[in-house]
Amino acid sequence: MKEFIEFIAKHLVDNPDGVSIEENTPDEKTIELTLKVGADDVGKVIGKQGKTAQAMRTLLTAIAAKDGKRAILKILD
Repeated sequence: MKEFIEFIAKHLVDNPDGVSIEENTPDEKTIELTLKVGADDVGKVIGKQGKTAQAMRTLLTAIAAKDGKRAILKILD
């Protein structure tokens, strides 16, 4: 899941080297991903009215559901 979100984010931003993702598991059924991008690229990852971020969260939820888990995506600015 981490690699999937990283792949999407790197193709959305102007500076792919500035993309980093931290994976945290608060419990065995939950995966929390924190996405960090450069200050200039935050808007590109979030998208107009948050539609790009919501689409990424939807895809992540579908992937996590296949494994019987719950996924949370946080985007830091």
